[in-house]
Amino acid sequence: MSEKAILFINGTPPENLPNTEGYAIIACTDGAFHYLKEKNFSLDKLDFISGDFDSHSGNDENIYHEKFIFTPDQNFTDFQKALDILKNKGIKKVDVYGGSGGEQDHFLGNLHVAFLFRELIEIIFYDELSQYYFIPKEFEINSVEGKMVSLVPFPKVENLITDGLNWELRNEELDITTRIGTRNFAKKDVVKISYKVGNLLIFIGK
Repeated sequence: MSEKAILFINGTPPENLPNTEGYAIIACTDGAFHYLKEKNFSLDKLDFISGDFDSHSGNDENIYHEKFIFTPDQNFTDFQKALDILKNKGIKKVDVYGGSGGEQDHFLGNLHVAFLFRELIEIIFYDELSQYYFIPKEFEINSVEGKMVSLVPFPKVENLITDGLNWELRNEELDITTRIGTRNFAKKDVVKISYKVGNLLIFIGK
């Protein structure tokens, strides 16, 4: 069985729901459960819905109650608690929808959670404009010629080298407080990135 899951969380819903075939687990937080219903997602496909369920009532909640996982701990976000469940189920990769938009502190919080899980689960966020995720210290992306590529240190990277971008970085340093690498673009179909110290978040435009 695949070790990959798809997780819907409570940011801006995708305009068009993605294809969920091939995932070992399909899950959502309780906030995302609402927009999945509104978009006529087949709720039978869900393996679990996690959250504190303080806003739930109605027939759908009663029908799918056996799929609810109650996670009331307010010290952690619904996103983090859902990732913990997936990790405990042996999931190694998660595609996340609904990670951006809405209240921007939630967006920053979601990045923070992804940072905490970066060595446990490969997390890729998808929204209407881009995909974004933390990358290892040696990384290659394909089929990106002409696409926007932004590199954001979290909070700092050293000895950063790129090959394939319009404005190349040659053994340079990025720091969230002084210099970041946004709004670059790929001039080659294959872009290679390496760095020695720190953590790096990449955004790739559609």
